[in-house]
Amino acid sequence: MSTIYYISELTGNDEASSGSKEQPFKTAAYALYRTADAKLFVFKTLDDGTQDFVEISASALKKARKGAEGLKKKLQKANLAAEKEIAKKAVEAASQLEAMKITIKEDESLPKARIIKLRALQDNLGTRVQVHGWIHRLRAQKGLVFIVLRDGTGFLQCLLSGDLANAYQTSTLTLESTVTLKGIVEKLPAGKQAPGGVELKVDYYEVIGLAPTGDDCFSNKIQEGADPSLLLDQRHLAIRGETLSAVLKVRASLLQAIRRVYDEEGVTEVTPPCMVQTQVEGGSTLFKLQYYGEEAYLTQSSQLYLETALPALGDVYCIQESFRAEKSHTRRHLSEYTHIEAELAFLTFEDLLSHIERVITKTVKYVVDDPVAGPLVKQLNPDFVAPELPFKRLEYIEALKWLNDHGISNEEGQPFEFGDDIAEAAERKMTDTIGVPILLTRFPLEIKSFYMKRCTDDPRVTESVDVLMPTVGEITGGSMRIDSLNELLEGFEREKLDKSAYYWFIDQRKYGTCPHGGYGLGTERILAWLCDRFTVRDCSLYPRFTGRCKP
Repeated sequence: MSTIYYISELTGNDEASSGSKEQPFKTAAYALYRTADAKLFVFKTLDDGTQDFVEISASALKKARKGAEGLKKKLQKANLAAEKEIAKKAVEAASQLEAMKITIKEDESLPKARIIKLRALQDNLGTRVQVHGWIHRLRAQKGLVFIVLRDGTGFLQCLLSGDLANAYQTSTLTLESTVTLKGIVEKLPAGKQAPGGVELKVDYYEVIGLAPTGDDCFSNKIQEGADPSLLLDQRHLAIRGETLSAVLKVRASLLQAIRRVYDEEGVTEVTPPCMVQTQVEGGSTLFKLQYYGEEAYLTQSSQLYLETALPALGDVYCIQESFRAEKSHTRRHLSEYTHIEAELAFLTFEDLLSHIERVITKTVKYVVDDPVAGPLVKQLNPDFVAPELPFKRLEYIEALKWLNDHGISNEEGQPFEFGDDIAEAAERKMTDTIGVPILLTRFPLEIKSFYMKRCTDDPRVTESVDVLMPTVGEITGGSMRIDSLNELLEGFEREKLDKSAYYWFIDQRKYGTCPHGGYGLGTERILAWLCDRFTVRDCSLYPRFTGRCKP
């Protein structure tokens, strides 16, 4: 007697039904897959409008048989895949068992390894060395394991072979794990490529710290193209990348170079306080704090303190953090930035301009000539051209004419007029179009700070300067300082500042005033220009700006 199955597309279930009237299958193909010669009844709406199970038609039965054959082939394929997976796992288990039998031991007969940093690789070719670092890249192939090691001073390709490659411990290695490796540093043959053109043939290694796998693996934490805010949350990990770490190395070279230049210029480094009770650049950008019951601020600039050091130490500079509470989201603003500031005595405005040019060009030269930073600048900014003396001089009034002649409007959409501040967008357009470093000078008194000296030939403008660089805009601002006591007091009055709080600054004009001037350079802006970074945020270890004070 033939097996009878019932089919209902509406209420049936292929996996959990018995094929009875009460528990029909969903498809005829599945029913025939279960029993090839079964008699099938399908649930249909009849001509009189009633619904009932009727025997399947010949055409539907033919289609069902074809579907059943497909299900059989699919099952066979699944079974074959499952068998292969079982076999694969058995091989892997056996391989893992063999790998676990391998003990990584150092051959005591080998020469003692010399502990080196990766920067010293070229000096140790053919030598057995010991290196420490983090696994930057990891690749396994046919009994070989390639590790690119990073220690902060360089990168090194390391080759594990034989038992070292086959050991179970090696199969557990992950990106950003810390390891110690020993082996011979060898120059790679022609046609082979690796960082520095060398490779470490590893004869022994130890795992110091194993980084996580799975959801917490490094590549899940830091993904290329991730949202910038997420990368900033993971900044402590993101700085391990080749680009950010390269920028930070150039930054170190830049600060070293500018100290060298100041030393050559006879300028002395001082360290002014960061907590102050006076303002320099306007009260609206001050971060306030309580200092033992008194109101104080984080400094906007160390300029005033540097001026007080002139009579004691001569020309002075500092490299200090400055803080601006500007709710600005432009790509060139930070709330905390490294401020390079200098004050110089007994000079003219032209002397000051020449000094600034000299400091910038010499500093950049030292950076690009540096064996570490120079290649990194070339890597990050292949088209970078070091500036040459002299820079283009352009007065504020001439800049307004240039902007108007080129159809560039002010922030109100109108032609520029004397007294207008040149906003960032217009300034960048002009600088990028001209395409060379610019000393933009003689700004109106009303848009500059109270301490800036007026020009003797036009008291409407000041002996002030902004240094503008293509692609980044302003990197330096400076001026001659007021050396007249009465003129300084007028400045306090104009800005409605309490002069009693500045008694120590005013004393500089009482006790031996002199012509003097100074400037400030934004470290991150110079780096953005040098390294071709879109935003200064890429040029700070942990950038601070509106809404960002972590990690």
